[in-house]
Amino acid sequence: MLKVMIVDDEEHIRLGIAKILSRYPGGLEIAGQYANGLEAMLRLSDMEPDDLDVIITDIEMPMLDGLRFIEQAKAKLPDVSIVMLSGYNDFEYARKAMRAGAADYLLKPMDKVEVFKLLDRFAAQKRERRGIVDDAPTQRGSGAAPPAESVSTADRICRLIEQEYNKEIDLSYIADKVGFNASYISKLFSRERGETITDYLNRVRIDKAKQFLRDHPSLKVYEIAHIVGYGDKIYFQKLFKRMVGVTPNEYRGGGADG
Repeated sequence: MLKVMIVDDEEHIRLGIAKILSRYPGGLEIAGQYANGLEAMLRLSDMEPDDLDVIITDIEMPMLDGLRFIEQAKAKLPDVSIVMLSGYNDFEYARKAMRAGAADYLLKPMDKVEVFKLLDRFAAQKRERRGIVDDAPTQRGSGAAPPAESVSTADRICRLIEQEYNKEIDLSYIADKVGFNASYISKLFSRERGETITDYLNRVRIDKAKQFLRDHPSLKVYEIAHIVGYGDKIYFQKLFKRMVGVTPNEYRGGGADG
């Protein structure tokens, strides 16, 4: 069951979000509702990683705004998934929220179908995290080999990419995060997953770009490219065409490329 915190300075918004969440079929517990980031951080300071899975937060709030709240919340609970809500259809807010550590960015009013898709994704990630722990080899005496290590390392790489795809990450960064050298994880991942780490990163980013193209028609192609981690719009468009078969603009259904 997912544990979700709601942070918004407008009470009717908090109640509306809670009402939508109550209809989520996957099982969910409201872990608190707070009017600003400061109140929420005071609660978070007493929480352990298992106490919270998801935070849905506004971006414009008194005391502690959403962007600073995201940074502080991720510092306290690195695995928590944060969804930023805003009434501003503005690229800079989206980019800053993603760079600060948000897992996604939604515009008000919150769409139930879109939120449920996110919750399904977060629930799958939670199961994966628990699976890694459950599959960890028990100590069976000196010299016992850890047979599940390679699978767990590949899982950790996938999880890292899914959480940080929007950042400037490369093989060296990933290797440092998982605690092995780049050559080792590159060979391990290819053997376990049947594709390179770069291919997997690109696939995650392009899938995310497709979601933004569908759900946020006002965002321009170059803005979406930046949001999902590509600084070069031309490279993004060529990669998208190669992987999807059509250009980003054709995928969205026409209009002026931005």
